[in-house]
Amino acid sequence: MADRLLTVEQVAERLGTTVRFPRRLIEERRITFVKVGRHVRIPESAVSGFVAANTVEPAAVRRGMLRRAA
Repeated sequence: MADRLLTVEQVAERLGTTVRFPRRLIEERRITFVKVGRHVRIPESAVSGFVAANTVEPAAVRRGMLRRAA
C-alpha cells in the first residue's frame, strides 16, 4: 500500500506548527520529501518517523535526587 503524500500545509497542521517549520525541515533535508513537478509533498510515514525520532521520554526520578526549595 502506497504512503499518502501530504502538502506542507497538512504537515504543519499535523505537527501543530506554522508552515515555515516543515519548509525549514525540507530546506535542511531533515525530513523525506517528494518533488512532484514544482510541488513538494511529504509522505505520512516520514512525518511519523520524524515525530518518533524526536520524541523524548521522561527521565526517571530517583528518591533523594529532588531538592527542596528553601
